[in-house]
Amino acid sequence: MKHVVIEKNIGLMIVLIIVALSFGTLVELVPLLFLKETNEPIAGLKPLPALELEGRDIYIREGCNTCHSQMIRPLRAETERYGHYSVAGEFVYNHPFLWGSKRTGPDLARVGQRYSDDWHRAHLWNPRDVVPESNMPAFPWLFENDINAQVTGRKLASLRKVGVPYTDDDIAGAEAAVAGKKEIDALVAYLQQLGTLLQTRR
Repeated sequence: MKHVVIEKNIGLMIVLIIVALSFGTLVELVPLLFLKETNEPIAGLKPLPALELEGRDIYIREGCNTCHSQMIRPLRAETERYGHYSVAGEFVYNHPFLWGSKRTGPDLARVGQRYSDDWHRAHLWNPRDVVPESNMPAFPWLFENDINAQVTGRKLASLRKVGVPYTDDDIAGAEAAVAGKKEIDALVAYLQQLGTLLQTRR
């Protein structure tokens, strides 16, 4: 069949595109569902505590994942700058994944414990105070907004339904764990745990 025939028949082209995408999905993605290393958590991985989970939700709400990836590729230039490349077992409890691909700002996969809590707070209050050339916006409202502790337990319960191993005690204690905390506390707690289980440079 000549390509001209396909290009002039839009219906046939759509069908063939669907067939090609389906075949690609079967070949590339389906086998990963059955590989142990893509479904098994790495050593020491635990579900995010309530405060860090709230921080992750704030990270998503504020669009941080739009400019910052959380995926270090196994390339020397990346591992030299950011640390150990990302592995699938780090993300088995992540719903949704925050790998990203655009890096207006640096990758944050290994940012945990690289800077102090005070540095993160200053950076989020006004990024240019600590990085003069930064084009990141400031987030002063995070210092004023309280976390809505009443919904935290429901978030943990929902994640347990999709396979995150939260216990009844985790869910019952979630509200108390975040009560009286500001959004900045949660976001800094989330950032400080990113990538701390794999720190060795490769």
